[in-house]
Amino acid sequence: MFSSKPLRAMAMAATALALAGGSYGIVSAASGNSSSGANPTLGSATAAKIVPFNRGEPTPSKIVGQVPPSWSPGSGTLVAGTVASKATAAAVAAFPGGKVNRVVAVTGGDYNVHVIGVNWPHHLFLNGEFKVIGAE
Repeated sequence: MFSSKPLRAMAMAATALALAGGSYGIVSAASGNSSSGANPTLGSATAAKIVPFNRGEPTPSKIVGQVPPSWSPGSGTLVAGTVASKATAAAVAAFPGGKVNRVVAVTGGDYNVHVIGVNWPHHLFLNGEFKVIGAE
């Protein structure tokens, strides 16, 4: 017969390790630590860098990659939890420098990550696998 105390302790230790590993991955992505400065999901658009926010400077208007065809500003459904965390980590890893203030699910299984604190990009678009597919 097995005692439940040792099994419970092992389960708690395994859970703690899993949470620590996941948190490390999100923090690493959010800090912009990446082995390569390029974003392979955007192809030739990887040269597109963030435009820092400077009061009084106009926001550049450019689209890089793919914007979901049915998307319009203000559309979609706010998401939270694991989905929002994964989307935030992917967006900040691809375009470090801004702050994400919300993640929105848009039609077709894509996500719109709303970035503040930079003049560009203001919207990052991710597919259902949390790969950046476009920026506006």
